[in-house]
Amino acid sequence: MPDTDSDESLMVLVAQGDHAACRTLVERHLGRIFAFASRTVGDRSEAEDIAQEVFTRLWQHAASWRPGAARLTTWLHRVALNLCLDHLSRKRAVNLDGVPEPIDPRKDAALLLHEKHVRAHVSSALHDLPDSQQAAVVLCHYQGFRNVEAAEIMGVSVEALESLLARARRTLREKLRAIAPDLLGGE
Repeated sequence: MPDTDSDESLMVLVAQGDHAACRTLVERHLGRIFAFASRTVGDRSEAEDIAQEVFTRLWQHAASWRPGAARLTTWLHRVALNLCLDHLSRKRAVNLDGVPEPIDPRKDAALLLHEKHVRAHVSSALHDLPDSQQAAVVLCHYQGFRNVEAAEIMGVSVEALESLLARARRTLREKLRAIAPDLLGGE
């Protein structure tokens, strides 16, 4: 009996106009796509728009999707990456501080302030990277993709992705050395 709950099976149903199958895919993947877009563009509102556009495209292009050509998660992240890069090219100044961090009552105020300070510097340094390096870091370190998957999403070779990651890490290490010397395994 075929697996009717797999992404591939659901995409076949979506291609036939099945709204429930589409809703299942949205519920299954929206969180990761939104998180990826939010980390990449640094704006929750823009990330919501990007995530919505990703799933609009899923609905619109379901009939042309080819099972086996790529995993659906890879395709979704590639669409999201392209939309994020389009957004970043239109608006380079990005602010990740729009979302307040919840306060953990178990930590003291000095530690919280230091962590917030480090996060702000990391976000700033990340957004100062060239778009391709930033995308590589977000896909591999925040989204948890293996290098081969991230390379496929970005449309580059694994070697090119590893080069992007190495350059990004060097730049981030240098920019963050003063505030968090051990954050990236400082030398």
